[in-house]
Amino acid sequence: MFSRKILLITGGTGSFGNAVLRRFLNTSIKEIRVYSRDEKKQEDMRIDLKNEKVKFYIGDVRSYDSLYSAMHGVDYVFHAAALKQVPSCEFYPMEAVRTNVLGTENVLNAALANKVNKVICLSTDKAVYPINAMGISKAMMEKLMVAKARTTDIKQTILCGTRYGNVMASRGSVIPLFIKQIREGKPLTVTDPNMTRYLMSLEDAVDLVIYAFNNAHQGDIFVQKAPASTIMDLAIAVKELFTADNPIRVIGTRHGEKFYETLLTREERVKAEDLGGYYRIVPDDRDLNYGKYFTEGEEKIAMVEDYNSHNTRRLAIPEIKDLLLKLDYIQQELSASGINP
Repeated sequence: MFSRKILLITGGTGSFGNAVLRRFLNTSIKEIRVYSRDEKKQEDMRIDLKNEKVKFYIGDVRSYDSLYSAMHGVDYVFHAAALKQVPSCEFYPMEAVRTNVLGTENVLNAALANKVNKVICLSTDKAVYPINAMGISKAMMEKLMVAKARTTDIKQTILCGTRYGNVMASRGSVIPLFIKQIREGKPLTVTDPNMTRYLMSLEDAVDLVIYAFNNAHQGDIFVQKAPASTIMDLAIAVKELFTADNPIRVIGTRHGEKFYETLLTREERVKAEDLGGYYRIVPDDRDLNYGKYFTEGEEKIAMVEDYNSHNTRRLAIPEIKDLLLKLDYIQQELSASGINP
């Protein structure tokens, strides 16, 4: 379906954008447009790739005009641009709103105006039962996408989303921090030994977006089922891979951090469609008829659990190590350390 098509990736110089480029460059796709505000990363990517299929657009999702121009002639949009760091969003919540909420509105409006065929908005498990500014802004992004999908009269443009957990070894995540601490001879800092997180690779994230691309109807959100581990087990697995003897220091939960993450609320799970490796969250397509909201209940809600990193499949340390060894980043870091896995 991507043959001879034009794809635009917002935030395209990030971890997800690089993974998409690796997946699509050697296919029959016509053009990939990398849209981001970081000219240095774009320059590095351009020099590294040297590929005529990749076009670079400097711009910010906060600017509708630059998005509108960049989307001219585009068939599909993967919307990955976001402020993602929990602590920085806690201290600057309006910046999270401007990028994650208002920026998404600009992306959707520009796509509708250009009659793009499909837009996939990337969300996060932190948008479910959010307790921090980043999660709240991503939850609002999802609500905005569903509302726009429900009300748009441009039916040729499908608006949909994906929601996934922690991407292993992505920029700013804990695995690169552990490796840095090992190299510097420092203790590995663990917030809470029993805290759990989903473990997904960048390839899993790309698979989820492509699955949504192939299967989404208007307003759908897709979730990929994923295993999880405790933060302590993850730290031990990294230590064992790097044959390190650094101590592990428990530092306590950080500002705005959850004990475990959730990918499906209890309310969503009641109505979600189980597709094997994925869940489809179908949008509520009722109109603003208050009688329906107040007189029609859902008795099944009390009978199900949410889907979270505490009740999904828990990986043992050998399984975590096997998963880590599949990551190019880990292989590169092991090689740089002179370790033959």
